[in-house]
Amino acid sequence: MNIFRFAGDMSHLLSIVVLLLKIRATRSCRGISLKTQELYALVFVCRYLDLFYSYISLYNTVMKIIYLVTAFWILYLMRMDMVVKQTERKTLTI
Repeated sequence: MNIFRFAGDMSHLLSIVVLLLKIRATRSCRGISLKTQELYALVFVCRYLDLFYSYISLYNTVMKIIYLVTAFWILYLMRMDMVVKQTERKTLTI
């Protein structure tokens, strides 16, 4: 495995974990763009369509699934979680 790819994947995963921890700790999504997160989810879905027809490695498959799940988890928190959703509404009305 390429060490630079591994380092990139781990830094990307760390940034997602930090974002999720920030949303949960502050119970707010203030400062996070919902549209940007929706576009990230769309990009990941289009980019990882090969999960259904191509197998490269276990590491590759697991990382793709983690990226998809966390992208949609962030969207869920921003759209459906009642406390976090209220801060998004306040942000949109300002």
